[in-house]
Amino acid sequence: MLVRKRVALVLVLLFASPIVAGNKKKVVLPAYVLNARTVVVLIDPNAGISPEAPLANKTAQEDVEKALAKWGRWSPVLDPSTADLVIAIRKGSGKIVRETIGGMPTNDRPVVGQPTDTGIRVGAQKGRSPSAPTEPLPEDTRAAPQTEVGFSEDTFVVYQGHSSGPVDQQPPVWRYTRKDALHSPNVPAVAEFRKLIEEAEKQQKSKP
Repeated sequence: MLVRKRVALVLVLLFASPIVAGNKKKVVLPAYVLNARTVVVLIDPNAGISPEAPLANKTAQEDVEKALAKWGRWSPVLDPSTADLVIAIRKGSGKIVRETIGGMPTNDRPVVGQPTDTGIRVGAQKGRSPSAPTEPLPEDTRAAPQTEVGFSEDTFVVYQGHSSGPVDQQPPVWRYTRKDALHSPNVPAVAEFRKLIEEAEKQQKSKP
């Protein structure tokens, strides 16, 4: 079996969102973020599976979903084509360079049963959405080693939903990168995104 290696350079992040954690400048969010009603949380399609922690991204995905459910601002959906916002997450490893297993359909979730403060949310997704991030189709899945570079910290990236193409090829509207940004139960990335939205709404209301 041929060994494939995919190197994700840190420089790619320079072409991402102009809104970065730690930026002290006034932030103006697009109207579609403030008016959004639905959201889907995906694992970064380029993220491989760590041999040391194979469930790290899945666990982080569930933790982010629980934090969003507790916030209660958006209704969760499973299909990016029906979501107003798409959030892509990736759990950091603490290492600048690491070997993972790529080529796996990380966002195939036929059945979801998730406990929330008000009960259990159950959802189902059949097949794959044409607007979902690029991943191998089940019949084309070929697991292979890959090298990931520059993802030592947790990442939380927000994209506009209802896209006609792969979501991860769009410019993100907001990116948060920090150690333990996806750590449960507080999930700092969600807390920071909430602060950002609340501040934007406050500024909006203060305009004459």
